[in-house]
Amino acid sequence: METVIASIGISPPYYAVIFTSLLKDDDTGLYDQSAAKMVELAQAQPGFLGVDSARDCHGLGITVSYWKDIESINLWRDHTDHQVAKKMGRERFYAAFSIKIAKVEKAKSWKS
Repeated sequence: METVIASIGISPPYYAVIFTSLLKDDDTGLYDQSAAKMVELAQAQPGFLGVDSARDCHGLGITVSYWKDIESINLWRDHTDHQVAKKMGRERFYAAFSIKIAKVEKAKSWKS
């Protein structure tokens, strides 16, 4: 399992976009390239705060991206390259996915 945990270093409130997906068995190399490019592009977007991501050996993944506000999320949603990647995801990469947007009111973390 690949896991990335972000330390966004900002106090709530902020927003979390929770993307849960199940990969198809094919094209995992191309998927990994596309996913890495999307993270790189998202990091350059105004209002982007960080990302956490994990995927198990069966293709189930959860990616949570953190954003300053809903406007920033909408700008990312409408980004041209992101639109292309989403279309490819529906047609080629994902067997299923869901997206949820939540407002983070409180956050705590711990690290040993």
